[in-house]
Amino acid sequence: MSAKGLKEAVQNAAKEFLSFVDKGVSPYHVVEECKRRLCSAGFQELKEVDHWDLKPSNKYYMTRNYSTIIAFAVGAKYTPGNGFSMIGAHTDSPCLRVKLRSKKSQVGYLQVGVECYGGGIWNTWFDRDLTVAGRVVLKNGDKVEHRLINVAEPVLRIPHLAIHLQREINDNFGPNKENHLVPIIATAVQEQLELGVKSTGNACDATQMSEKHHSVLLNLLCAQLGVNVDKIIDFELCLADTQPGALGGAFKEFIFAPRLDNLHSCYCALQALIESSEEQGTLAEDSNIRVVTLFDNEEVGSQSAHGAGSSLTELVLRRLSSSFDNLTAFEEAIPKSFMISSDMAHAVHPNYADKHEENHRPALHKGPVLKFNSNQRYASNAVTAAIVREIANRVGVPLQDVMVKNDSPCGTTIGPILASGLGLKVLDMGSPQLAMHSIREMCCTSSVFQTITLFKGFFDLFPSVISNMTVD
Repeated sequence: MSAKGLKEAVQNAAKEFLSFVDKGVSPYHVVEECKRRLCSAGFQELKEVDHWDLKPSNKYYMTRNYSTIIAFAVGAKYTPGNGFSMIGAHTDSPCLRVKLRSKKSQVGYLQVGVECYGGGIWNTWFDRDLTVAGRVVLKNGDKVEHRLINVAEPVLRIPHLAIHLQREINDNFGPNKENHLVPIIATAVQEQLELGVKSTGNACDATQMSEKHHSVLLNLLCAQLGVNVDKIIDFELCLADTQPGALGGAFKEFIFAPRLDNLHSCYCALQALIESSEEQGTLAEDSNIRVVTLFDNEEVGSQSAHGAGSSLTELVLRRLSSSFDNLTAFEEAIPKSFMISSDMAHAVHPNYADKHEENHRPALHKGPVLKFNSNQRYASNAVTAAIVREIANRVGVPLQDVMVKNDSPCGTTIGPILASGLGLKVLDMGSPQLAMHSIREMCCTSSVFQTITLFKGFFDLFPSVISNMTVD
């Protein structure tokens, strides 16, 4: 590919990724967008409660809780007992979520009570144009259904306290998460003028939906859904920044966007599966099943029915390998299988370079980062790294390594959870980014193209690479 062609491919991949991010305002919307893309690519939806009749060369997906999605493409030469070529990531990101009883009022302001989800950099949520997005559970006749909602307008804001009233703010700003992270939605006087109602007090003794939340919030939801408030049973709403993602920098080499951790990995894994499984592609020669698992609740420990710590992965893999002719197909498949656990990595920061170990300083544009930790915070080891290094070398994608300093804490991922739970070979990796867990994060445009190329190479080449390894 020429330099001009490569630059165009990088920019196009980054722009398409931005479209994915802007639509993925909550885990439910991420799954919705994944479903749309998979259906367009010929994947068929399966339900957990149904019998699955899987066929070679066919492509499928299933969801749980509508916040976790697993997609897979069955190789044309697959037989039960063969391996799984897997990439895992997560659909959730740190955010503020509307409380079950959110109605709050202070000195003439109507506010929405929120709960901190995950480990966000919460001071970045101040002075942002915020909205709500998620799902609403509705009563529809005798049925209960859920519907997604994304209020497009900025309807919430958490304003800073002026410097004149806290002179020390530039020396130390650590907001109280319960008292200071409460967004404003309206004033009481304007609500009375517009709606003819006057909200007072809190929702301490509330029993009805209309008493648990301010009318102005419920009206926003009802107007978009086209229902009356008495049809709303419950909802799960995330706060989100209304500012769309953008390409930035003097050379348009950066991506400025929310939720890069970990929608970058979700998009690249999904796109690689779709592209590698197209007609006339390598799926016709594959003896494995190609799998992408995108889990919810990684940011809070993965211990949910739809998180990586649940039995979901094992249950799905057992169904995929099920055979009357081979009762140990699953047990045979696991040693032949491999997972890339993809979660974003910390790029070295020019203003805080000392936070990185001097020999492990991932940089933008220099390729995906392999993560290592002797204390098993990451699942990578010499064998799993060798497999990915060989694939990266074949497809021409540069790689970097990272280890944290001994005096620095180390994060973790779904990698060790699945490695220990399934006895699976796992490599932890991710693309380098800055400002992880801020409301607006930053990475480079080339990382999208590089990661998709690596993941496609993994799906295409893993069976042949693993067949030449002699390590058990």
